[in-house]
Amino acid sequence: MKLKFWWLSNLVWLIIFSILSFVIFIRKVDGTGTIQTPETRLYSFIVLVVFFIFIVLIQVVLLLFANHRN
Repeated sequence: MKLKFWWLSNLVWLIIFSILSFVIFIRKVDGTGTIQTPETRLYSFIVLVVFFIFIVLIQVVLLLFANHRN
């Protein structure tokens, strides 16, 4: 049961990542009013990827603990 929740939470994170990536690449102006160039979009995407790598590392550690208990 716990692993089903783990997979469901990963699916939710994947959906969030996809939506945010889509928003980053289609927006013309960010929240501060700065016009988005391809370079600034790439920087925003890199920040998003680094954040989600951190989330993935936490998920992997949780998976290892869940498998270790079983």
